[in-house]
Amino acid sequence: MLSIISYPVMFLSILLALVASISLFPQGWFEFRPEWLALVVFYWTYRAPAQFGILTAWVLGLLLDVLEATPLGVNGLAIAVVAFLVLTVHQRLRMFPLIQQSIIVFLLVGINQMLVHFIKQILGAETSGFAYLWPAVTSAGLWLVLCPLLDKLNLKLG
Repeated sequence: MLSIISYPVMFLSILLALVASISLFPQGWFEFRPEWLALVVFYWTYRAPAQFGILTAWVLGLLLDVLEATPLGVNGLAIAVVAFLVLTVHQRLRMFPLIQQSIIVFLLVGINQMLVHFIKQILGAETSGFAYLWPAVTSAGLWLVLCPLLDKLNLKLG
């Protein structure tokens, strides 16, 4: 378990997640784009719960709302819920192997996506079906690469 947190790695990963969240993606693949910010919030809330909490996640969600031009607070609420849920289980999460963590990532990013979808439906969005859950699947797959990568960077630069 990591005990030293590298703040430059933390800030750089947050910045890259925000940029990747608004970057261009091929039209046919857009619905499969991972939830980059939710993954980074999951990682840092899991690895550094004392330094990265619900308020930080909420502010980052609001920043994502501004960047994506969505109604203010939609992503803020969803990302804060993810951070809260990670904080409630982060002690148990440390015992899980990477595959089981990936399943938890799928569940929490799925909750994130469901909250965003539900709020957008209330505000009048015209989408239906369960296609909004594809980012949870791709985020869970990406967790298997992202977590060891950020761990190595954090250890080298921490």
